[in-house]
Order: sequence, then structure tokens, then C-alpha cells
Amino acid sequence: MNRAWRWTILLAVVTLAACGTVQVGQEFNLRTFQDRVERGVTTQNQVRGWLGAPAGIGVDVDASGERYEQWTYYRAAGKMSDMSQAELKILQVKFDKHGIVRAYNWSNSDK
Repeated sequence: MNRAWRWTILLAVVTLAACGTVQVGQEFNLRTFQDRVERGVTTQNQVRGWLGAPAGIGVDVDASGERYEQWTYYRAAGKMSDMSQAELKILQVKFDKHGIVRAYNWSNSDK
């Protein structure tokens, strides 16, 4: 995840601190994505159908100079009084110039 998104999420969490419980981003089903995605075959339309619109769209350029469109999905939730129990999941999906999934990565707090 790039720095801009991390700072956006952090700013949203801090801004909503007075509310007690904080929820940022939209819920998405990571298991649905993992069960259905096939690198080199799955399209942007399929991903959008499974997960909805991404929270962010950007560009990733690899070491060889190849450009990928990158979609980011995230969801964070927790109580400001005990952020050690916060839940966070992030999914980044990279598409080639034809709109086909070439790579993805995810992380999950597993709380």
C-alpha cells in the first residue's frame, strides 16, 4: 500500500477518534476473491462484480518499467480505546493494459 493511502487511513482514524468506534473503507469478501481469481484470466469487470468498486485506483510500475493499473480495497474497524483489537484488511490487485489480473497481494490483521 502506498504512503498516501496509509496516511489517508490514519487521518480518518484520528479524525473519528471522538466517536469511540471507527470504521474506515468498505467491507469486502477476501475469500470470494481468493476462491475465484485466476491470474492471467480474471478481468476487471469480474473483480468489480465480486468486490464492488475499489476504494482507490493507482498505477504501479515494476522494475522493468511495465505499468499496471492497481486497485486497492481496504477495511478497518476498531475501538479507539483499544486499537490493539482493531481489524484491518487490505487487498491490492494489479491489472495489465488489457484489464487482466496479473498479480495481487493482501494482508489481514486476523483479529
